[in-house]
Order: sequence, then structure tokens, then C-alpha cells
Amino acid sequence: MGPRVAPPQPRPRSAAPRALLCVLCALLPPAAPQPLRLGGVFEAAEDEPAPAEELAFRLAVASVNRNRGLAPNATLSPAVRRTAPFDSFQASQRACDQLALGVAALFGPGHGPAAGAVQSVCQALQVPHIQTRWPHPPADARGAFHVSLHPEPAALGRAVRDLVLRLGWRDATLVYEDGTGLLRLQQLIQAPARQDLRLRLRRLPPGAQDARPLLQDMKRGRELHVVLACGPETAARLLQQILLLGMMTEHYHYLLTTLDMAALDLGPYRHSGVGMTGFRLLRADSPRVASVLEKWAADRLQAPPGPGLLGGAMTTAAALMYDAVHVVAVAAHRAAPLAVSSLQCHRHQPWRLGPRFMNLIREAQWDGLTGRIAFDQTDGSRKDFDLDILSLGEEGPEKIGAWSPLRGLRLRDASREPAPGLGAAPTNRTLIVTTILEEPYVMYRKSDQPLSGNDRFEGFCLDLLQELSSILGFVYDVQLVPDGKYGAQDAQGEWNGLVRELMDRRADLAVAPLTITRVREAVIDFSEPFMALGIGILYHTPRGARPGPFALLRPLAPDVWACVLLSGLGVGCVLFVIARFRPHNGRRPHPCGQDPGVVDGLTLLNGLWFGVGALLQQGSELVPQALSTRILAGSWWCFTLILTASYTASLAALLTVGRSEAPIGSADDLARQSSIEYGAVRDGATMAFFEKSKIATYEKMWAFMGSRPHALVSSSEDGLRRVLSADYALLMESTSIEYLTRRNCSLTQVGGLIDAKGYGVGTPMGSPLRDRVSVALLQLQEEGKLHAMKEKWWRGRGCPEAGPEASALGVDSVGGLFVVLAAGLVLAVLVAVGELLYAARRGRQAVKDLKLNTLLGRTYKLSLDSVNQFDFDAFIETLQRVSSFHLIIFIIIIITTTTAIIITTTIITITTIITIITITTISPPPSPPPSPLSSSTMMMVVVVVMMSSPPPPPSSLPSPPSSST
Repeated sequence: MGPRVAPPQPRPRSAAPRALLCVLCALLPPAAPQPLRLGGVFEAAEDEPAPAEELAFRLAVASVNRNRGLAPNATLSPAVRRTAPFDSFQASQRACDQLALGVAALFGPGHGPAAGAVQSVCQALQVPHIQTRWPHPPADARGAFHVSLHPEPAALGRAVRDLVLRLGWRDATLVYEDGTGLLRLQQLIQAPARQDLRLRLRRLPPGAQDARPLLQDMKRGRELHVVLACGPETAARLLQQILLLGMMTEHYHYLLTTLDMAALDLGPYRHSGVGMTGFRLLRADSPRVASVLEKWAADRLQAPPGPGLLGGAMTTAAALMYDAVHVVAVAAHRAAPLAVSSLQCHRHQPWRLGPRFMNLIREAQWDGLTGRIAFDQTDGSRKDFDLDILSLGEEGPEKIGAWSPLRGLRLRDASREPAPGLGAAPTNRTLIVTTILEEPYVMYRKSDQPLSGNDRFEGFCLDLLQELSSILGFVYDVQLVPDGKYGAQDAQGEWNGLVRELMDRRADLAVAPLTITRVREAVIDFSEPFMALGIGILYHTPRGARPGPFALLRPLAPDVWACVLLSGLGVGCVLFVIARFRPHNGRRPHPCGQDPGVVDGLTLLNGLWFGVGALLQQGSELVPQALSTRILAGSWWCFTLILTASYTASLAALLTVGRSEAPIGSADDLARQSSIEYGAVRDGATMAFFEKSKIATYEKMWAFMGSRPHALVSSSEDGLRRVLSADYALLMESTSIEYLTRRNCSLTQVGGLIDAKGYGVGTPMGSPLRDRVSVALLQLQEEGKLHAMKEKWWRGRGCPEAGPEASALGVDSVGGLFVVLAAGLVLAVLVAVGELLYAARRGRQAVKDLKLNTLLGRTYKLSLDSVNQFDFDAFIETLQRVSSFHLIIFIIIIITTTTAIIITTTIITITTIITIITITTISPPPSPPPSPLSSSTMMMVVVVVMMSSPPPPPSSLPSPPSSST
């Protein structure tokens, strides 16, 4: 075997080459960024200047390539194709051409059919599609390969709705270009169902080249609040036509839904006073954004601006395109390396990395020209954004607030809120104030020197206007309404007077006693009421009538007179009946002899004559001697004493102060009669109230006024003259009645107020002065100036207070007298019956001592001094002498008189009780006047004195007749 040979040992490898290799690699220049192509399809002809979106697309690509920190591993390359507007087939072909080149994302186009065709192609091949305008038509389900940087239509609709409601519009007109505008503003269209808003819809004619017929129709319809739902180019043309038609005044307000209000040329409208509000998505107040806008303006000035747009102004679509490129660049940086392959539409082979790149785009965030950009992960819509609220001022559009989906509407200064009609403040022009002559509101000033301008007038409304101008800071010119009317509708629905002046915009304010009514508020606006009032009846004061020939009967009511006559008749009859049973009262001596015969003293006629004499405060030569007849006579004297005193006092008052009673006391009294004519001022609020009223009384009154044209007067002065010169009642406002009655004592207000309403300051529909005037009026009311002004102009010399008028005494006033008289009658009858029974009882005991006198021609006397002298048989004979006929007559008289007295007493008692209950229920009884003795006390004193007085001396009393025949 041969010798063994050792294997060769491996030589150690040197580290120098490896280190050299690392050094060489470090010294080599970095690899070139991988190119990334972005495709764009824009709607424009090939020979036309590049649209704003295309320029923004190229500018954004250049900006990203300059900023290496944004996408260091990629170099963006723009691939631009143009398509005819609204040509979906050509747009899909341009999209396929772009995809064949190998693009990572496709931008545009912005309009409906073309955008939908490109979106379908990108969806099929799974290539991200980036939109920067409103998606139209909205897809039923957003594709997974679609994002939109434009705010959602529903969110913009909420922004428009919130701003319209904040402006306080009660009616608005929505002018839209196509169906897209209605879809975008669904939130506003649905607002009237939940808010106090009336919305009219008007569609622009196709092309919107000549919208003047539509605008003229809006002008005739006084549609002052307009929402323009159209693009910036269409909005610019509309504003020019609006200016030509004279609708660019302080009475109109336009709300632009386009986000390009700042890009419109609004120079011709800045000093017109028109209200114009809009939105802006571009953050022009950011310094970084301002630098981009300056570069954009420098590049954009080389191309002519669009019609109605400012040269060099960046539109919202261009700003969104600029931000979209940066968002894709951020996603591409996170997706590096990103291999893009060529795609063929006819092969339907999607991009393998498309879904991953689409997710990176949705996750990307960027703070761009339009604010913070972030997408919803489910549908690719923009989640949050901020809209600037712009208002047109004299220096151009000014930011006054912002709106966002999360925070809503925010106005940074309430005083700068966009106001429909007069711009920021009413100090830049002289306001026209229309009014009407009406005392004491507006009157010609009395002066020896010639006056002009506002110095010609004075009154409450002039003072009020001066206070309003001091608070709000405006200059005004007062003008009288030409036709001298307040304002009412005719049969054709046309208005006149002050209302017409405001409707036609010939006046800015109506400061007058203008009543706030529902029909007027439908065509003009009213401030808060500065004076509360109602409808009253103006009538002349009741003219006192001279006493007539039968004025003596007026102190007592007819029922009282009847009761007095019945009472006198009853007293005479009862006195006669009682006297027939009392011989003392039935005899007196004949003056020519000792005992020439028996003469009957208290006959029926003498009893009546006794009552009449006592009633007239005269004697009757008959003196009752028995206790029963004296009780009856005392009651009658007490009755006549009080009755005569009351009658005398009432008669003196009636003859001294003439009775003054108004023939009417309320509106019901007017409606029930036709002798007194009544009416109101023609074409005024009072006339309209009765014309529209559904209450039966007021309908009847309007039928009376409507059937007599001369019942309505042309002015308050004419009505006042008719009230003073004729039997006429004028229906007018209570404040005017108060003013007139304080200065003319021949006038008075009859009854209470018919309704309740108020005076307000009128403004044209939608005028901003309404709210400002309302606030100023509340301030004046809190400071007490409104009350002070009214006292200044309503204060008059006053009229003397009418004294209490004497009225006829009724049963309720003198009913107590009849109660006293009835009580006396009943007591007298009871005493007479008692005397008769007592005498009969004593007579039976002495019957044996009595002698029977001659049957014919004799009378017997029963002496109370000596019962033994009483000849009972003679008394029986006397009763037998009385015929049956006389007895029947006596019984009937007693029964009738007693029944009449009982009935009269019952009626008087019930009437008195009812009166007392009524007075106690309605109002507390008045305190009685102090008197030394009440009527009942006086009556008792008189009765006691008469009963306790001794009989008259013999010389004055008739001697009893002789017992001899």
C-alpha cells in the first residue's frame, strides 16, 4: 500500500472583500423611484382649454413628486384622457384605454352618465375609482372600489335646511336645475312636514339660458326667499338675469347651495343691499392653503375663467381633485412596492392588488385644501367636514359661521347673522315709512311757519318712530298712503292702502294704527304689538229729556202706583166694615138739634175719603174712636207719611236732573234694533272683523251694514261727524274711542269690548326689520316709554263725572210700607172681631136688665163706660134691621179685602226676599246711610203715640145721639 497522503487543509477566507462590497453598495446612488401611473378622464373637448379639474390633477401630481417625503418610493405619472360631456359610451372607452396603460387609480369624470360608466368599468376590473363631484345617479349599493371626496348630498341637505330655519323663513322657493337638485335637498323638501315652512318648487328651463319668464313669475308672486339649487355656472347666469329684472334689492334673499359662492363674481351685487348666503368647503383662511391658492391663481390666470367666475379662483371641484391625488399618494406610500399591470376590458381579468390598494385608500387620512379627509369604511363616503357660512357684504363674501354634520350650525356672531332683505344693518339707506292720518297717532303739526319733510307730522306714531330710529340707527322719510286706507282685499283678492304699499315694496315700514290680522299676516309681516285694544261702540252721550206733562207719575213705578190705589181702597173698605160693628164710630149728633135723628158717620164713601185725606196730608173731619179703627188709621198714616216723603224726594231729583238713558247698551242691543244706524270705517280691520265673523250677532250686524252702503264711512273723521250730528253709532278701536271721549264730552263708549287685538308695525314679507323692530318695541315697553307716550297723547281735559241719576222707586224699595200697612189692616180686623166677641159675652150677662125699644126708627148704643146700659135686645133689633143684602155685601168686602191684602203682602214679601238674595249674591250690600230712626221704628212710635193719646175733648167730639126717638 502506498503511503497515506493527508488531505489539504482549507485556507481561511479573508473578510476584506466583504467589507469592500458593503462600502461599494453604500456608495452607489439610490434606486430610482418606481413610476406609478394615475389615470384621469375629464369631460372636455380636445381642442378646448383644460378644465379646472384637469389642471388641478396635474398640479397635484407635480406637488406630490416635489414632496419626496409624501411618496418616496413612487413617482406619479398623470395619464389624461378627455371625453364628451354626458357621453357614457365614450367615457367607458376612455377608461378602458387608461386601464390598458396600467393605472393604479382612475379619477373622474364628474357628471352622471359618464361617471356611472367609468365606475362600472372600475368595479369590474377592481381598480379604485376616485370621484370629486356629487355622485349621480346614486348607486343602489356603493361598490367596493369607489370613494368620493365630495360631501354627502344628505349632509348638504341638512346644512341648507338648518340655515333656512335659522333665517326664520316661513315661505321659500326652491329653484332647481334638474332632478339631481331635488335628490340633494330631500332634507329641505321634507322640512315643511315638521316645521312652519311653506316651500314652492320651480324648475329652470332646459339649458337655463333664459330664465326671465320664470323669474318674472316669481316677482309677481312676491317670492322673496329663493334657494338656488344649481351649479356655479348656472347660478352666475341666474344672478345676472335677476339683476336685470330688478330683483336684486334689499327685499330679496338668495341662498346658494353650490359650494363655490366665493368663486362667483359678486361685484355687481355687493352694494344692492340684497341678502345672499352660501357655503364654502375650501379652507381659504389656512396659511398652507393660501400658498397653494396663490400658485393656482398664477397658473389659472393664463386660461380664461368660466362665465360668471372670478379669474384665478379655485373651484371646489378643483380643490377636491387636488386633495384626491394626495390621498392616493399616501395610500401608495403604504402599499410600496405596488406592481401595476395592464388590464384589458374585454378579458375581464381584475387587478390582483386592487382590493388591497382600495383598502389602503379608505384608511388614508389627509389634511388638504378642503379640510380633514377621512372615509367611511363601509361605503367609501367622506365622514366629516366643515362648511363655511358666507354672507355677501359690501366688501364681498364674508364668513359668518360654519356647519358640520357632527356639530351642526354655528354662527360666531349673532349680530352678523344673514338677514333676508336689508343686509347687515339698515343704516346704509333712508327707509320709507308709510302711514295714515289718524288722531292722535299721526296728525299735521300746527305751526305758523311752513314745514316740510317729517316735521309736518306729529303724534304717537311719530314719537314711536323716533324711538325706533334711535335704537336701530336708521334714517326715515314719512309718507302718507295715497288712497288713505289701512288695507283690505276686494272681490278679486287685490289689496289696497298701507298693506299694498308694503306688498309692492314702495315702503319699508308701516307705522300706523294698523291692526294685526290673520289675512294681513299672509301677505306682510308684523312686529310684536305695541298697543293692545279691542272693538268698541262710539255713541253720543244720552241727551237729557225735558219733563213731560205726566212727569209727576215718574217717581213711582207703575206697579207701586197700582199697589197704593189698591191699598187706599182696601183701607177705606176695612174701616167702613169695622165701624159698622162699632156704634161709637157710627154715630154723631145732628148739629141742629138735641136728637133730631141718627146720622151714619163712617160710611163707605167717608172711609175712602178718610184714606185719601190721610194720603194727601189733609184732614177728613172723621176721628176714629175705637181701638180697632185707631190701629188701622195709625197704620195708614205711617204708610202715607213714609210714602209721601219718598215720593217728594224722588220727584225733586227727577225734575232737577233730567233723566239720561242710552237707548243701546251693547252690541246685542244694536243688532236687535234698526232705528239707530251703525257702521265702521270702510276697508278697515273692524269692517273685516264683522265681515269674516261667524258669530250670529256679528253676522246680523254685518248684514245690516252690508245692506246699507251709507252705513260705512270713509274715515274716522266722517264717522265722528255722523255720531255727533245724527243718531249713529260708530264701531271702531277702543283706543281711538278713549282718545275721543277724553276730549269731547258729547261722546261716550257704549258697552264693553267686542274682541281683543293689537296694533303692530308692518314690514314687507321677509324683511329683517320685523325682528329688530320687535326687539326694540319690547325694550321700549320694559322701559315704560310706550305707556308714557300714550299718556302724553291721550291725556285730555276730562269730562265731569255723571252724578247718580234718580230712578223710579220700585216695589223692592217701598215694599216694606205695604207690609206695615197689611200688618195694620190684619191687626185692626182682629181687634174689631175681639171687641165684638167681648161685647156679646158681656151683653148676655146683662140681658135681663135691657129693655126693648121701639122696633122701627130706633138705634141702640152700647156704652163701654157702663155695660149695664147696653140694650142687647136693641142691638139684636138693629142687626135684624140690617137687610140680608147688606150683610152679604159686608162679608164679600171683608173677604175680598183680606184676600187682596194677603196676596199683595205675599207678593211684596217674595219680591223683597228675591231682591235681597240677588243683591247679596252679586255684590256686597252697600252700607245704609246713617239715620236717626228707621222706618219700622218710626212706625212703631207713631202707633204707640196714637194708641196712648187721650180722647179728644167733648167740645171737639160729636155727642152721642139721644136714646129717645
